[in-house]
Amino acid sequence: MNHPTNLINVIDNLSEYLEYEAEENNAPVEISPDTLKELGQPCPAASHKQQDDDAGVKMKKTATAISVCKKCSLCKTRTKTVPGQGSLAPEIMFVGEAPGADEDAAGLAFVGRAGQLLTKMINAMGYAREEVFIGNILKCRPPENRKPSPEEMELCLPYLKEQIAVLKPKIIIALGATAIQGLLGISTGITKFRGTWSSFSGIDLMPTYHPAYLLRNPPAKKEVWQDLQAVLTRLGRKPPQAESKKK
Repeated sequence: MNHPTNLINVIDNLSEYLEYEAEENNAPVEISPDTLKELGQPCPAASHKQQDDDAGVKMKKTATAISVCKKCSLCKTRTKTVPGQGSLAPEIMFVGEAPGADEDAAGLAFVGRAGQLLTKMINAMGYAREEVFIGNILKCRPPENRKPSPEEMELCLPYLKEQIAVLKPKIIIALGATAIQGLLGISTGITKFRGTWSSFSGIDLMPTYHPAYLLRNPPAKKEVWQDLQAVLTRLGRKPPQAESKKK
């Protein structure tokens, strides 16, 4: 937050007076006028708060646009739109396929059984859900949880791009084949593509299995953990387990 205008004017006037006194040798100047002028600049903490406020306004604007979106037929069958939720300055952004029944009812991403597993994955990495951002390629639930159509993904993707541009995550974790197809336009099977670094809008992207797949195939959790550890390594972090063993 910047200083009020009248305070800035006072600082400027006082600075000019001190410069005059120094030139006339009327009084010692113990505070540099340049240093005094710096008082009129926003402090780092205020700057970060302003950035968060700006991000919040932009994200709310996108969420509002999503709530009234009628670009495709999903607007006729949805209960609530699901813009996604989480930190406004996340290191990691998780992107899934589309909302399910639980998400459609709550208006929140990943709150069902798959969401509960995702929370455990996030916690295992040393984060809380509130410290990351969680969203989907689609912001509305497809009927019967069917796979999103290419047209639906194309129409909805601009909203996700807007969010990514505002949030500026360091890494995107794409959950499942549909997320990869929506973000990268790649139809390669997730089994072959997972664990391979890619990029979206200049941001590192790690593809891995969707939590819903892990519920059906628990042995695949080992591979997902390898992918998540690779993400932590790129961020210069270690999982809590490794840190506790180190101590």
